[in-house]
Amino acid sequence: MNTPSVPLKKTALFDAHQKLGARLVDFGGWNMPVQYSGIVDEHKAVREAAGVFDISHMGEFFVSGDKALAFLNGLLTNNVAKLGESQGQYTLMLNEAGGVIDDLIIYRQAGSDYFLVVNAAKIDEDRTWIEKHLLPGVHFADKSFSYSAVALQGPKAIAIARALFGPGWPEPKRNQITSYSWNCQEILTARTGYTGEDGIEIFFKNEIAENFFFALLEAGKPFGLKPCGLGARDTLRLEACLPLNGNDLSDKRTPLEACLGIFVALDRPDEFIGKKVLLQQKASGLKEKLIAFRLKEKGPPPRPHYPLLRDGVPVGEVTSGAPSPTLGGGIGLAYVRADSAEPGTLLELEIRGSRLPVEVVKKPFYKRPS
Repeated sequence: MNTPSVPLKKTALFDAHQKLGARLVDFGGWNMPVQYSGIVDEHKAVREAAGVFDISHMGEFFVSGDKALAFLNGLLTNNVAKLGESQGQYTLMLNEAGGVIDDLIIYRQAGSDYFLVVNAAKIDEDRTWIEKHLLPGVHFADKSFSYSAVALQGPKAIAIARALFGPGWPEPKRNQITSYSWNCQEILTARTGYTGEDGIEIFFKNEIAENFFFALLEAGKPFGLKPCGLGARDTLRLEACLPLNGNDLSDKRTPLEACLGIFVALDRPDEFIGKKVLLQQKASGLKEKLIAFRLKEKGPPPRPHYPLLRDGVPVGEVTSGAPSPTLGGGIGLAYVRADSAEPGTLLELEIRGSRLPVEVVKKPFYKRPS
């Protein structure tokens, strides 16, 4: 008996993507644009001018109440107590074994009001986990399907935002969030990013999504703004060595193995779920680490699950890989044995029976000019 297929979810910008001629694909149950003019062209636009991505599939959670800080610090690895008003931070939510349920951004809007941006494929799991651990005096609301969002990224992104919003826009600084009224509708603008470039994420109600999207594209025309899809997002984030949940992060891997220890406040006196496991892992030493590597000669690009070897012995497996439009040649991320994780280490990548030389390199592959 055939199981009926589940219809793909659509963002409020789905019709806009069709009008613009996007190629649409299934991405975690969402019908999303993978490209418009082409992955390399869109990648180049973000590195040299600006691109805009539909990120409406991501989740928007709101947490508030007198016990909100204590509650969030019990769930997340970073220290929420360090956030001033309008400030944000990257953090992770772990299971009891220290594995990553989700990596997310949390903003403290004002007082004890917090805004969390979570990964699209993790919305249901995150909501269930949060509700399971909810404390009295904490209010939690999942408004993921009421909000749309876009990411405006690139060296000209801020100039485009200024042109669209005008002089009254409270421009956020790095890792900040601000509120603004656009055409009598509240929008949130945050400055975090997932491409290695400067830029902002803009959150707004579904009702104004298409009007806002086309107004943004119009404002960006003189600056070379292009709509971009998931293909360019992946090559951009990989060049910046930003991990992808489900590839480089999973519930079987800890943030220490993923080399994200800077976002884990193990020195906090209070406990968070998974902390004891991480302390034990830190004390005993890591057996594997997430490394960046680069092909040393021309060849097919690395892909997830390709083996990595050292002196003919398997030492790890690729988690993310792609050809790099900026650097040329194949690049990737992989978990390898800790004794093979040092930059400069030479390994072999096995691709369909052939072995290509690769080198472990220092992260990131690309860093925008200061």
